[in-house]
Amino acid sequence: MSTLISAVQNFSLLTAGELALASGAVCALLVVFKPLLTGLVRAAMLVVKPKLSKEELLQRRQMRDAMLLKRMLNSMEGEPSHVAELRAIASRV
Repeated sequence: MSTLISAVQNFSLLTAGELALASGAVCALLVVFKPLLTGLVRAAMLVVKPKLSKEELLQRRQMRDAMLLKRMLNSMEGEPSHVAELRAIASRV
């Protein structure tokens, strides 16, 4: 607590000006190098979570559709006409 009080007591107009100039310089550098920083962040994201190929996306979509049809078939056990229709749709996919 005493360090905070001493820091407030030693705070002058010159220190405030230096702080404002330093923060302004950091902001200016961020604005100038924003495209570079954005590219670095995107590259890091691709390292962590790479994009899937078209084949992998297609396989995931087909698996999701098959699971959806299976869930629908299981939920409609009592309705034979709907089950037959869903089985016909599933055989076409």
